[in-house]
Amino acid sequence: ISLNWPLNAQQHEKTYFQRAAFHQALLDKHPRIVNDDVWTFNSQVSTQWDGLRHFGYQEAGLFYGGRCQADIHGVDEGTGARSTVLGIQAWAEQGIVGRGVLVDYHSWRTSPEGQAQSKVKNYDSFESVSIPVSDLEACLKAQGTELKFGDILFIRSGFMAELATKTEDELEASRAAVPHHFIGVEQSEATLRWIWDHFAAVAGDQPAFERWPPTEPWYMHEVLLAGWGCPIGELFDLEKLAAHCRDAGRWTFFVSSEPCNVPGGVASPPNVLAIF
Repeated sequence: ISLNWPLNAQQHEKTYFQRAAFHQALLDKHPRIVNDDVWTFNSQVSTQWDGLRHFGYQEAGLFYGGRCQADIHGVDEGTGARSTVLGIQAWAEQGIVGRGVLVDYHSWRTSPEGQAQSKVKNYDSFESVSIPVSDLEACLKAQGTELKFGDILFIRSGFMAELATKTEDELEASRAAVPHHFIGVEQSEATLRWIWDHFAAVAGDQPAFERWPPTEPWYMHEVLLAGWGCPIGELFDLEKLAAHCRDAGRWTFFVSSEPCNVPGGVASPPNVLAIF
């Protein structure tokens, strides 16, 4: 099952975080009956893995391994070659693979059991809402899903499901809001400890994974990426996966993801499949 949102799902001047939308130039190679095409896009405009170059510790100005912006943007004076330190190519060498776990939070929260147990009531995914660890654990218990060390986490917050119900006026207002507002995991020590104890990588269906804007003076992004080297996935399309998991009564699967081999890349489409 593909977890990849279409690269062109966000249109020109209709993207979040003012990212360049996907553009395809289709080239007719006349007189031969042949076509080429040229793609240009921001690597985070659709489903993505945030790489280690993306987000550093804001106060310290440091990325993973103590690297700084000068290391990221460095150019060799002799050869003119750009630095590739912490580039996405490192993850492309072996891919991001392992046992995936879906936390179908949206289905659980809207169920009678979830309505009774959830600490989050009647939210809109386009509002700044925190998902606490206690809710995620309750959802896993309801699914009968047991975590194992090194799992790859996928949280279906409901963002993609609600996106399909929004009017263009509602979406325009959401994109125009500064800062943007999205549901995401709670910024807390409890969330960080939970991730540390269980997961090799984390992902969600929303644009920022963590609640946006943050309520704390720090970001989950800086701890996960710059502190731990933990991949963060965003805008994963988990709708078909959730439907299959419900039908099968199973929320674990094999994940195969091959980021693009771009030396010095900041992020990448995940090219990801869930295999049952």
